[in-house]
Amino acid sequence: MEETRESTAEEAPAAEPPPRESNVRKIRPALEALLFSSSRPVREAELAEALEATAAAVAGALAALAEESEQASRGIRLEHVAGGWRYVTRPEFDSLLRRFHEVTERSRLSLAALETLAIIAYRQPITLPEIQEIRGVNSASVLTTLLEKKLVTTAGRKPVVGTPFLYRTTRDFLVRFGLNELDDLPKPEELDEDLAATVEADVSPAATTGETSPETAVSDTDVETAETADEEEP
Repeated sequence: MEETRESTAEEAPAAEPPPRESNVRKIRPALEALLFSSSRPVREAELAEALEATAAAVAGALAALAEESEQASRGIRLEHVAGGWRYVTRPEFDSLLRRFHEVTERSRLSLAALETLAIIAYRQPITLPEIQEIRGVNSASVLTTLLEKKLVTTAGRKPVVGTPFLYRTTRDFLVRFGLNELDDLPKPEELDEDLAATVEADVSPAATTGETSPETAVSDTDVETAETADEEEP
């Protein structure tokens, strides 16, 4: 009798999980609350799991919220960044929000840090000696700053003499620069075209006649001094 009960229990089918919500209208309020309360971009898979909803329903609700937030009457917008979604304030309200929250300082990267970060972003994974070879200057302190800001992280070691660390950008890098993925980085040829157009537009009469004004004259020594100052920033 006991054997029969055991076999019956083993043969009983497992309880099926409850069906996931597929109605876009039903999950929209909860989805909006989740995104509004999150301090980081949330991936669609995480949202679907939290809401116990289908992927299609989450995608539909996100599309509806994103379209709604693009209206000029809204002060916030839904942004797709770093593989996730988040609510952000519109850039035209930046000065207003800074005054209201009494924010006086801006967290800016030095020119040297931006240059190093660009090299890592386009050449990753890359070692410190390779970065220094491209830049032509010691970049150890700048790399330390980028690591502290969590814009860069290690990615193993390169199998060469000395086995130096490899470095790559992080998800925080994507968030800071408003990128969804690394493929969103502008192509080098696009940057060259933009730079050429900018230089052409900024050409002054003095430049066309070969004259140099005191305001625009910069010597090689000045550039080297500025570069050294950037390297010494904490």
